[in-house]
Amino acid sequence: MDKTAEELVLEIKEKSELMVDLAYSSVLYDNKTLAKEVYELENAVDNLYYNLQKRALEDVKNQKHSIEDALTLLRIARAGEQIADAAQEIADVELRDVELHPILKESIQDSDVIFTRVVIEPISILCNKTLGELKLASETGMIIIAMRHENRWLYSPHKKTKIDPYDVLFAKGPEDSAQHLQDLAQGKTQEI
Repeated sequence: MDKTAEELVLEIKEKSELMVDLAYSSVLYDNKTLAKEVYELENAVDNLYYNLQKRALEDVKNQKHSIEDALTLLRIARAGEQIADAAQEIADVELRDVELHPILKESIQDSDVIFTRVVIEPISILCNKTLGELKLASETGMIIIAMRHENRWLYSPHKKTKIDPYDVLFAKGPEDSAQHLQDLAQGKTQEI
């Protein structure tokens, strides 16, 4: 348990926010891969919340936090954990193949922004480059909102963030740009 209680709360917040985006996108775009990602994140949030509970108790015992401060952190984290649970329930709709309500279908047709997940293959032109070098947002229209490197998550990556082989990128942008990003990630195209 190297992280502080505050860092654990922040990570729960960031993961639960990402889960909501992933969950809605999985349902709206009929994407089981995104739905499964939500399930994995929900387990991670549960573990973070458990670690936070232990950390908060240790901090009170060691007089690093007052009881009131520890309770506040735990309440905030519990709300984030509940958001994660709700996101998992949304993703469950996709995994159970529940038919979308006609109003949701209509909203999909009206939306020009989608959410996508890509895995970076070693032959990709994106490998070993920073987001700043690639200028993906301006060149492809896809904004990278999160990355996963092995089991480590990075939220709101910046221009100095390097992309490694097998990193998983989560991006949002125009529907016609999503396939181009997928082709870049797989090495099918070498032109950004």
